[in-house]
Amino acid sequence: MATSTSLFDLTGQTAVVVGGTSGIGLTLALGLADAGANVIPTGRRGDLVEAAAKQIHAKGRQSLAATVDVTQMSSVEALLEAVLSHFPSVEILVNCAGRTKRRPTLEVPEGEWQEIMDTNLNGTLRSCQVFGRHMIQRGYGRIINTASLSSYVALYEVAAYSASKSAVLSLTQSLAIEWAKHGVCVNAIVPGLFRTDLNAGLLDGTPRGQEFKVRTPMGRFGKVEELVGATVYLASRAASFTTGIGLTIDGGFLASGVNQ
Repeated sequence: MATSTSLFDLTGQTAVVVGGTSGIGLTLALGLADAGANVIPTGRRGDLVEAAAKQIHAKGRQSLAATVDVTQMSSVEALLEAVLSHFPSVEILVNCAGRTKRRPTLEVPEGEWQEIMDTNLNGTLRSCQVFGRHMIQRGYGRIINTASLSSYVALYEVAAYSASKSAVLSLTQSLAIEWAKHGVCVNAIVPGLFRTDLNAGLLDGTPRGQEFKVRTPMGRFGKVEELVGATVYLASRAASFTTGIGLTIDGGFLASGVNQ
């Protein structure tokens, strides 16, 4: 019988973290490596990919410096091919690539809307299709997408981002029920407010940032390291009967009504 420790042991498994070269994605890549996995942190910029791969190697795990552009299916397919040329299989996929832009919805150019959708939603779909097919053929896999508080509640003047993240959660549920019989679990993490380079300009010293803190019962932004435990769980054999969920790590934000 597996022990509680071995259930979360990822030793010998290979994880691909898309959008894994900075912020939340890099933190999750390093956390998966700490749990024993060989990790390929990837993104568009070659210099960041190489730097992230070096951090994985420094933890004593295997890695690979391979770039990807999730807006191009051929690029995602090339990524899988590159990974399989160095590793026998991919057990874990984490989708963290994302972009956002704050703007009144009446002023959002169609091109900007499409760019956000193409990265956040379509990019997630492309990665899930390419790596999911490989996992289904093997009869095992763990896919972890990145949803958002805005999958559930509206966030002011980021309609494109919110729509994309609502769709990511819906996509996660759809894939979960399609692929459950093939041994592939598809879930999402739902981060609360975690300050990263992507959102720092919206949060630092702003009324918006202060409102988020007031609405969060813990009264602070999350630390990116606080997302690692949930991700390792969803990536592990411990999550063998968990699929189609959004696992929220938000300091109580979604439960919040009146906090004072």
